[in-house]
Amino acid sequence: QVQLVESGGGLVQAGGSLRLSCAVSGRTGNTYGMGWFRQAPGKEREFVASIRWSTGSTIYSDSVTGRFTISRDNAENMVYLQMNSLKPEATAVYYCAARSSVLSTFGSWGQGAQVTVSS
Repeated sequence: QVQLVESGGGLVQAGGSLRLSCAVSGRTGNTYGMGWFRQAPGKEREFVASIRWSTGSTIYSDSVTGRFTISRDNAENMVYLQMNSLKPEATAVYYCAARSSVLSTFGSWGQGAQVTVSS
């Protein structure tokens, strides 16, 4: 079992930046990858970015490519989402998620962090 706790959410003006953090604890030895998802009011939860722990390779949704950066610190069991050039459309609850080596999908989720972008 892996526990995830997000932090760093808040209110930011359009064009500004925020960095979300996700602390990973529990049985982390089999962690395969980490991801960030978000859910805006009235919308489905959507994929934002993911990173493979072993190689650091990343995948981004088209909506954030070039503006968001996912990174990780394996030694400290942390994953980050640097969000630049924020738009009001980015307003959502952001969730950290983990995939283990024995699962084909993300199976562990954090509580979520609210990000609000004002215009």
